[in-house]
Amino acid sequence: MKVKYVWLNGKFIRWEKANVHLLTHALHYGSGVFEGIRFYKVKNGSAIFRLNDHLIRLFNSAKALKIKIPYSKTELKKATIDLIKLNKIEEGYLRPIVFYSFGTIGLNPLKNKIEVGILAIPFGKYLSGPIRVKISKFLRLHPKSVIHSAKVCGYYINSIFALLDAKENGFDEAILLDYRGFIAEGSGENVFIVKNKILYTPKTDSILPGITRDTVFKIAELLKIKIKEKDISIEEFKNADEIFLTGTAAEIIPVIQVDNKLINKGKIGEITLKIQEIYSKLVRGEIKKFYHWLTLVKK
Repeated sequence: MKVKYVWLNGKFIRWEKANVHLLTHALHYGSGVFEGIRFYKVKNGSAIFRLNDHLIRLFNSAKALKIKIPYSKTELKKATIDLIKLNKIEEGYLRPIVFYSFGTIGLNPLKNKIEVGILAIPFGKYLSGPIRVKISKFLRLHPKSVIHSAKVCGYYINSIFALLDAKENGFDEAILLDYRGFIAEGSGENVFIVKNKILYTPKTDSILPGITRDTVFKIAELLKIKIKEKDISIEEFKNADEIFLTGTAAEIIPVIQVDNKLINKGKIGEITLKIQEIYSKLVRGEIKKFYHWLTLVKK
């Protein structure tokens, strides 16, 4: 990986020196929060997509873990832009992370240091679509067991179990159900289905309300496609006309098979293709209506 620098605790340091202590609390207990953000090549350099929204969620997630981030959003925004420039990457992926570092080994994190880091790396397709998914035997974390709207490091062991199981059974991705048995989300993506030209997506009761998910709502409005939040049963899911997943890493990814059931005869649907096309254009600054979501990184 041709990356020379990371930003860690207020300084740009060499990639190979970006180390943390073995007693880091987040390493043992998952007590950190993070964001995944993409930046794209545009006419005048590069542009970070919805950076402000991601930073707002980062701070909200940190608050859920009683973490007071020792930098402002403005400082982190500048550090992110400067890091991209320093590494001379035109298009890629950003990973800001805030975590409890070393101090004590017990569960209580409050006596530990807070560390903040940002990675900027080249990053292509996370999932090569269209994909085949498996309804997982692992349920999405119960909303009364965690603060489900926070993007917490430790939560993702749930996703890892589901994804490993799907991969072992020959599928590309897992679909987790909520505690009631309704469709929740993928291991790292939100879920949409199309039925009779209407878009449906699970309510936010048990899912992480994704930023790409929100972007799809705005795209649907632009395309004049009706969209509704509702509980989606396994039967409705498998009998959808189209299915796609959304996420910063995955972007808009079509699903053509659920378990042993083909969706739309194994072909990508018309509405999915339209949303993919608009999304690809707007993140690259080709649609004026969405310019406000782009943070320009000039060459």
